[in-house]
Amino acid sequence: MSENLWTRRDIVRLGTILGLAPVLSSARDTSMMQRPIPVSDELLPVIGLGTYIVFDVESTPANIAVRKAIVDMLAAKGGSLLDSSPMYGRSEKIIGDIIAAAENRDHLFLATKVWTDGRTSGEQQMNRSAALMNTDTIDLMQVHNLRDLDTQMATIREFQQEGRIRYNGITHYRSSAFNDLERIVNLRKPDFLQINYSLGESEADQRILPLAHDLGVAVLVNRPFVTGQLFRAVGNRPLPEWALEFAASWGQFFLKYITSHPAVTCVIPATSSTKHMADNLAAGFGALPDASVRSRMKDLVESL
Repeated sequence: MSENLWTRRDIVRLGTILGLAPVLSSARDTSMMQRPIPVSDELLPVIGLGTYIVFDVESTPANIAVRKAIVDMLAAKGGSLLDSSPMYGRSEKIIGDIIAAAENRDHLFLATKVWTDGRTSGEQQMNRSAALMNTDTIDLMQVHNLRDLDTQMATIREFQQEGRIRYNGITHYRSSAFNDLERIVNLRKPDFLQINYSLGESEADQRILPLAHDLGVAVLVNRPFVTGQLFRAVGNRPLPEWALEFAASWGQFFLKYITSHPAVTCVIPATSSTKHMADNLAAGFGALPDASVRSRMKDLVESL
């Protein structure tokens, strides 16, 4: 394909023909690739920003300035999704401080989570998240690691009807939870599913990603670098020559393996470095590996 904006029909067609692996695409560099959220067809840029640990800092002018620069880079390159959680300490507050300083709320897709037990506690936590992030509407509220799923999902869907939340979702970060996730996705058909998936943790290829694709569930991907393990595995090795067609760094190599799967809607690497943010964002542009190249990428990493 020659366009950066893929339609839902394109993704379904490519997934059917190639077993959920898109062709090597020659893409324009003027806008970040976007994928549709299946439940609404709203387009979401493929590279977002996670905030675990890296946004859990004191709200000092220096800390806010660094993270504001990162969020500004995200928006300037066409990205939008910021993912947080009450579990991430002060991250939601930092996001709110950035929004207050930049007045860029309309350009951001704010995703956070509920991580508590009981209806009252869940309502209070969700309301507090909105207040901390300086927003009246949370774009995506996810049940963090399936905690008290039935209770919290019921509240999220009520809040959706009231216009306080736009999308619902469920999350986990361990492949050992995939059996439970498969059952829940089949039963509840959430708008979003957030899971771990990468060249170092590719178990989602087996059932979860095909299931999400078939049921029209958007997929966010966490742990794209397996907490740095992939970078440590490649060390100082140069990129192989065959990879230079679609990647200019190992970070882009790892991220493009993920975004080349058409069931993936957005990947959310976390960083507090503007240099790393620029490199991550570059993975949202340009060519994508096809099925044979993806296989070669996986063989390479498994050989290290």
